[in-house]
Amino acid sequence: MTNPGRLQPGEAFPDFAFLDANGQTHRPGDYAGQYVVLYVYPKDDTPGCTREACDFRDSARLRELGAQVLGVSLDDDASHRKFAEKYSLPFPLLTAPDPDFLRTLGAYGEKNSYGKVTEGIKRSTFVIDPQGRLVKSWLAVKVDGHADAVADAIEKDMQTQKEMEEKQ
Repeated sequence: MTNPGRLQPGEAFPDFAFLDANGQTHRPGDYAGQYVVLYVYPKDDTPGCTREACDFRDSARLRELGAQVLGVSLDDDASHRKFAEKYSLPFPLLTAPDPDFLRTLGAYGEKNSYGKVTEGIKRSTFVIDPQGRLVKSWLAVKVDGHADAVADAIEKDMQTQKEMEEKQ
């Protein structure tokens, strides 16, 4: 199902510049030549977000594929630092300074939780290929099994790229 105005697979991923907990700026171009898993999550150190972060941390498949994981939320650097240290997260947690960029991705907006409608981050994941194009996005992530689904998408894209190169 496509969303008008939303980024589609094969399109260039929009540029961003987000700071990590150590004040280092991260941009998509910093990871040219490798797959990037940009996952957007609601809040540091909450049950679902902790399970998701730990699943990405523990994914041997993502490490074997050489994918760079980047977590993004609206939390500040102090919160990210505490969360990353508490769970030994080996990847950067980035702070989106405001929700506008996340909104353009479809990762921020109206959501319904137990009948209460609020506006906030929608748990989402974006896989970006080594050329900076969107491979796949999930705009309503269910945490269980998600890291494996992300690895599957990367493996599938790698295979497709290999087949295309062999045809040339």
